Amino acid sequence: MSQENEYGAGQIQVLEGLEAVRKRPAMYIGSTDSRGLHHLVYEVVDNSIDEALAGYCDAIEVTLHEDGSVSVADNGRGIPVDTHEQYNRPAVEVIMTVLHAGGKFDNKSYQVSGGLHGVGVSVVNALSTELEVEIMRDGAVWHHRFEKGEPVQGAFERVRDMEPDEETGTTITFWPDNEIFETTDFTFKTLETRLRELAFLNSGVEISLTDERSEESSTFMFEGGIREFVEYLDETKTALHDDIIYYEDETEGIAVEIAMQATDELQGSIHAFANNINTREGGTHLTGFKTALTRVVNDYANSEGMLSDLDGDNLRGEDVREGLTAVISVKHPDPQFEGQTKTKLGNSEVRGIVESITHEKLGTYFEENPDVATAIISKAVEAARARKAAKKAEELTRRKSALESTALPGKLADCQSRDPSKSELFVVEGDSAGGSAKQGRDREFQAILPIKGKILNVEKHRLDRILENNEVRALITAIGAGIGDEFDIDDARYQRIILMTDADVDGAHIRTLLLTLLYRHMRPLIEAGYVYAAQPPLYRVRYRGNTYDAMTEEDRDRIIEEKCNGNPTQVQRFKGLGEMNPDQLWETTMNPENRVLKRITVEDAAAADRMFSILMGDAVEPRKQFIKDHATDAEWVDI
Repeated sequence: MSQENEYGAGQIQVLEGLEAVRKRPAMYIGSTDSRGLHHLVYEVVDNSIDEALAGYCDAIEVTLHEDGSVSVADNGRGIPVDTHEQYNRPAVEVIMTVLHAGGKFDNKSYQVSGGLHGVGVSVVNALSTELEVEIMRDGAVWHHRFEKGEPVQGAFERVRDMEPDEETGTTITFWPDNEIFETTDFTFKTLETRLRELAFLNSGVEISLTDERSEESSTFMFEGGIREFVEYLDETKTALHDDIIYYEDETEGIAVEIAMQATDELQGSIHAFANNINTREGGTHLTGFKTALTRVVNDYANSEGMLSDLDGDNLRGEDVREGLTAVISVKHPDPQFEGQTKTKLGNSEVRGIVESITHEKLGTYFEENPDVATAIISKAVEAARARKAAKKAEELTRRKSALESTALPGKLADCQSRDPSKSELFVVEGDSAGGSAKQGRDREFQAILPIKGKILNVEKHRLDRILENNEVRALITAIGAGIGDEFDIDDARYQRIILMTDADVDGAHIRTLLLTLLYRHMRPLIEAGYVYAAQPPLYRVRYRGNTYDAMTEEDRDRIIEEKCNGNPTQVQRFKGLGEMNPDQLWETTMNPENRVLKRITVEDAAAADRMFSILMGDAVEPRKQFIKDHATDAEWVDI
């Protein structure tokens, strides 16, 4: 047997401690792209939030430094510095270097915590070239330093005595390892969104973000908590009642907080959190809320005779939730999440607790506020009427007729592969570009679906109207996973859906319309990372037999200066995808070896909901203001 094929004890690798984190970082933070990078900050901030939940911290400061490092400071109790009995090392060193080390397992130091796996700050340490921690507690200021997860010998020291007026607290500063991360450039807006969310979920805690690189800064503190969260989400919507419905209660140590408001929108916006973690996949707390909400609304509606024109039917959950904005926050001493990603709450007892609290509190609220109850029920009845009308519209009803046909759209040029993991669907703007794409593609794994014109804005229409649109129906049928409540991602025929539109204003509008459809009615595709936007070049520069593609005018000028000595042989301007011949479209935009794709992600569902309402909803003024504020930030738009 050759040594290369030998498999014995000598081939078994044992990764000790944080070495495993550096070897397989994605197992601990999800990815090593921008998303994983920002997750490092969230892990450190979560520790500070845990101090706030325990009642010892009310101020958190996050600072982005010019040297690429990030500092997170809080005024909590400070990480313990005394000697850990088991390891015979300072407790801070154990916390920073040992996985699953922390004070969150026995419910004594922390009654409620998000970082229950105990891997947060040690993982941040492992994935940083350097990490420094300053601790103020026990009457002194302490300092420790680590390099690539390892404590620097002799670095732990008592720096000085604390001044009488100094508060306790912890400051952690870390430099992400650029050998591990694809990028180490933090984005202010991304962090701002998450920190704002945390401030909403933890009323009375002040969270500030400062970017020393650009001098941007934001400070958040919301005494109204999730009530103000709902107000923020509904800022661009027309509410059906002025007051935010709010109630809270605690049962068996499980605290439940719910705030909601009905609007005249067609899309609902319900966001569920468990111990400050955005449970994007829902869970038992969301199920309990939905069940009780539907029951309470039907009970009240029937008692008031408000369902007489629905032929004896009750309202469905989808009717009641149409246009409803709600935030559900549960604080649990022992939450059971599905996996380290923590996107779904699994505690079975939570469903009954949330259901019982909602049934009692919301039922009482309706009795005391009949005008609000009437407004909510009237909207739900309107939704039910539309749903019933759609059901009677034969071939325009849901997948049972319009979408269940086994025949694929005639305009679809399908790929030969039947393996979704290897197949990709290009949704192409216009028949001309679609023709070039069909000729230039790799037929083995690339399918082409041309879209003619601008599809319906689904933000403003119910499903029955949406399904009347031929382009929308063609896209739904091509993907093969259904739509809305009947959507099943396991049936998706492609695991890469690439939106390929022109790099101009119309192209950006078409891409936004398509993304609105996917986000509102097929969101699991985005959450699974299946949706991408192609980035076709604007210019092709030729010089002495070499070809260079430029995405922007700045790229073009740089290429001409650096590659062509200021004298290009030819500069070709692509005004649209339709101007490219099949070979050019393949080389620049479709060839996996050369193309530039941008994966569409939903980092924060609440922010995404609000953004789609601003950009695609009925209110004009917020959209105009958004364009004024952000016009200079636009990417990929050729004006």
